[in-house]
Amino acid sequence: MAESADKLALLRWQIEAGADEAIGETPLDRFAAPAPTAHDPGSPVKPGAGVTPLPTPSSVTPPPEAATPAAPAAGPGRKGVEEAPAPDFFIDAGADKTNAHALAAAANSLDELRAALSAFEGCALKHTATNLVFGDGNPEARIMLVGEAPGADEDRLGRPFVGVSGRLLDAMLAAIGLDRSCVYITNILFWRPPGNRNPTAGEVAACLPFIERLIELVDPAVLVMVGGTAAKTLLGQSDGIMKLRGRWFNYESARMTRPIPATGIFHPAYLLRSPAQKRTAWTDLLAIKRKLEASPE
Repeated sequence: MAESADKLALLRWQIEAGADEAIGETPLDRFAAPAPTAHDPGSPVKPGAGVTPLPTPSSVTPPPEAATPAAPAAGPGRKGVEEAPAPDFFIDAGADKTNAHALAAAANSLDELRAALSAFEGCALKHTATNLVFGDGNPEARIMLVGEAPGADEDRLGRPFVGVSGRLLDAMLAAIGLDRSCVYITNILFWRPPGNRNPTAGEVAACLPFIERLIELVDPAVLVMVGGTAAKTLLGQSDGIMKLRGRWFNYESARMTRPIPATGIFHPAYLLRSPAQKRTAWTDLLAIKRKLEASPE
């Protein structure tokens, strides 16, 4: 019984660490030494026996020319080769769909920005994710929260912060009298990185013009970055969230008419791993509530 409990605990740890896919039908012990091959009877086994030496460069035979892979079939949330492109009712037919700055700047509403992201071909995450995760909540809200990237639940449902971390975020907002009817929530990245890995600098850069334009369109009274990646990216800071939380900054962009008071808070996923930090998170939430009450309507 104890052995079964240990196996369940190990499986739970792997799932929480982001291991959500198996790469083989059966487990393979890659640390096991290869079995020695047959050799002259009576001779001792020598170091390296049973290991096939790698071919020297001169003995490598070039592989035959690879055939062009078949196009993947279109499925829910994925764009197949023959699938019609996203609606481009505000984008020139000849527009460069890898130019994030041009596509984002052309959007004058959230619907247009979502369509621009659907047409965007400059982020490879789009082709490994199930859904575009755009935003959730009230686009007329006075407070906007920006997280890091979608997780498995968000990718499946196409909405940000709907998994375990999202439920904790909802509870945190409720503690200061807020819910999703009076906030707007999104992420720096609009597609899930495979295996919930950390976003790369290139992926963040590809999505940045869209999140900047999204903030301009929502135009909140208070901007809250949830987690270190969002805080460092939008505030242009190199410090981690431990140093950025509890401080207020002015967020500005070229097309905004005024700066927005902005701060960072711990990501709910971090608080789930480090519950002792919830006291600090509560202090930050109270500061956000005071700032929101002091901000003009």
